Amino acid sequence: MALSLSSLTTAFSHLSLPSTSTPHPLPLLLRLPTSRRAPRLALSASAAEAAEPVEAAEEEEVDEVVAVEDELSGLALRKYVKQRLPGGFAAQRITATGRRKTAIARVVLQEGTGRVFINFRDAKEYLQANPMWMEYCKVPLVTLGFENSYDVFVKVHGGGLSGQAQAICLGVARALVKISTANKVTLRGEGLLTRDTRIVERKKAGLKKARKRPQFSKR
Repeated sequence: MALSLSSLTTAFSHLSLPSTSTPHPLPLLLRLPTSRRAPRLALSASAAEAAEPVEAAEEEEVDEVVAVEDELSGLALRKYVKQRLPGGFAAQRITATGRRKTAIARVVLQEGTGRVFINFRDAKEYLQANPMWMEYCKVPLVTLGFENSYDVFVKVHGGGLSGQAQAICLGVARALVKISTANKVTLRGEGLLTRDTRIVERKKAGLKKARKRPQFSKR
C-alpha cells in the first residue's frame, strides 16, 4: 500500500500545471449574481401581486361610476323627465318661451339641484359638452344665485345648437320673472330679457349671398 501511494505522489509531482490554472474567479462571479437576483425577482413578483388588487379596485370604481351615469340615459332618462313633468310641458306652472334666430325653446322650471335636460337628454350630451353653450343655459340662474335651486326642462327645435342655447337663456330668464317679479330688475339690467332679433339676411337674386356680388368685368 505504501508503494502505491508513493508511486501516485511521484506521478503527480511530474505534472506541470500552468500558473493560470489557479482557481478561476469565474465560477464565483457566476454564483454571486444568481444568489442576488433571486430576491429581486421575488420582490418584483410580490410588487406585481400587490399592484393587481389596486388595479382591480380602480377598475371596479370606474365600472360603478359608468353604471351610475348609465342609470339616467336613453329610455331611463326619458321616463325620468316624464315623471317630473306630469301632463307634459303645457301642464306645468312655471313655463316660458325663448327665441333666437330660428330656434324656439319652451322652458319649464322646477325646484331641484340645477340639472338641465334638453329634449329628454342631458344638456352636456345634447350640447356636445360645449362650455359656452352650456353656460348660456345657466346665465340667468347664476345671475340670481339660483344655479343649484332649480332644474331646467327644455323642449327646443329649429336653428343650430348655438341659437338653441341662446333661446334657452331667454326662456329661463322669462321663467324666473314668473317666479318673482322682483327678479325682473336684475335680469333686465344684465340684458337677459331682451330678445335678440338679429337673423341671417336673405340672399338676393343676382348676388352670391345677401350682399356679396360677383366680380365686375368691364369687357
